Amino acid sequence: MKLVRLIESYFWVILMAGILLGLTWPVYTEILMSLLKPLLMVMLLLVFLKTDLILILKQISDYRRMALITAVFIVAIPLVLYGAVYPFSRELATGILLLTAMPAGVSTPSLTDIVKGNIALSSGIAIITSMLAPFTVPLLFILVNHETIGIDSLEMFTDLAVLVFVPLTASQVIKRLIPAAIERVKRGFTAVNILLIFIMVYAAMGSQRTLITGDPLNILLQICFLYVIYIFLHAAGYLTGYGLDRKSRIAVTIGAAYKNNGMAIVLAAIHFEPAILVLMVLSEFPWNTLLAPFRRVMRYL
Repeated sequence: MKLVRLIESYFWVILMAGILLGLTWPVYTEILMSLLKPLLMVMLLLVFLKTDLILILKQISDYRRMALITAVFIVAIPLVLYGAVYPFSRELATGILLLTAMPAGVSTPSLTDIVKGNIALSSGIAIITSMLAPFTVPLLFILVNHETIGIDSLEMFTDLAVLVFVPLTASQVIKRLIPAAIERVKRGFTAVNILLIFIMVYAAMGSQRTLITGDPLNILLQICFLYVIYIFLHAAGYLTGYGLDRKSRIAVTIGAAYKNNGMAIVLAAIHFEPAILVLMVLSEFPWNTLLAPFRRVMRYL
């Protein structure tokens, strides 16, 4: 258990190591890239196994508030940012749309716990947005005229449905068959997911190493731009939680800002050009480094 706690405490170090190793020592990246989809499905399976879906949904009594949060996070914010960025770069706007349309990350309940927020609400946001993503993500690309981008929305829906609903269904079956065994080992699921994210980041970064190292100035500008986007997401999440108590606003903010980057990387690898994949991988920088400043800011709010 000491190893589990160590991995969870220093998850950002592990994920940053995945980025740096991918850039400096990429091996078997083609094989690993082909495994991105099953790896993400395993991650979601572990999250669903660890989560009591019925209990979480019962704890979320304010259905109107949850509907508002969900609509803002995975529909309104992606469209607003796409419209704001599109006049400057259609490619960048497409990447931001994909990134911000993702559901809340599988690790957001753990991040919420670190910042002393409402874990039940955070779990509910992650579960509900994940279940809606197969429908909302293709819809968003239809709304922005996906034909000019070159995406098959039906194929994307199929991929997302498989990614989300197969692990969800499997988790419920497994918990019914071997509940005691799952209860004994579920403490280590978060640590396993962190290691799986490390593999995904390493593979994605390594696969695009030439493109990234070939234009470092452009990459630096993209990283800076992503920090602006993520700061905006923090602010938008905090404002969306207006009227809630402090712990709930923390949960809402984290749900808005810490998207499922792993899912974005998988979709980018399957459906988009390499530049979009690079942007999804680069989003790991603000994802992994902004939690500490956010926690410090919340001490004064």
